Amino acid sequence: MTAKTIVPDIPDRFWKIPYDTAHDRDSPTLMGIETGANCQNFAYELLRHFGRHVPGLRSSNLWDDTEYTIVADNYEPLDLLLFNRTRNAWGAHVAVYVGDDRAIHLCRRVGFAAVWSLAEFTAHAEYRVLIGAKRSLSTNLDRCQGPQSSSPQSSSP
Repeated sequence: MTAKTIVPDIPDRFWKIPYDTAHDRDSPTLMGIETGANCQNFAYELLRHFGRHVPGLRSSNLWDDTEYTIVADNYEPLDLLLFNRTRNAWGAHVAVYVGDDRAIHLCRRVGFAAVWSLAEFTAHAEYRVLIGAKRSLSTNLDRCQGPQSSSPQSSSP
């Protein structure tokens, strides 16, 4: 059974964002990526558009995170996929699963967003290992503050 793909629901503005090799990968600011972004900020902004939130975590911190994300064994649209040359999450490439065994990513090779099959990722040395998937536990309404927050999320209204 094939899940519905979210590709038709991705706004035009995401297809026009250029890959920016000079983008500050440590920047917590995920707004204003229209002039350029890296794969992580692109992925987080796309999730935010669809009502999900992940703080601006680097790929290794994203993989280790258990507060805002969980490991997802069965991929669903909007899961974050991490690819690298090895099983090491440090410096991994981040893509967003869109369904139908495909993912969108801000692609350095293309210069803009591209949708590739999972097999196509693994055909390239820099993406040959699919480390795994992470699923956001937070929505934009949760107002997730990220790891910088000194107080834990409250369960009270």
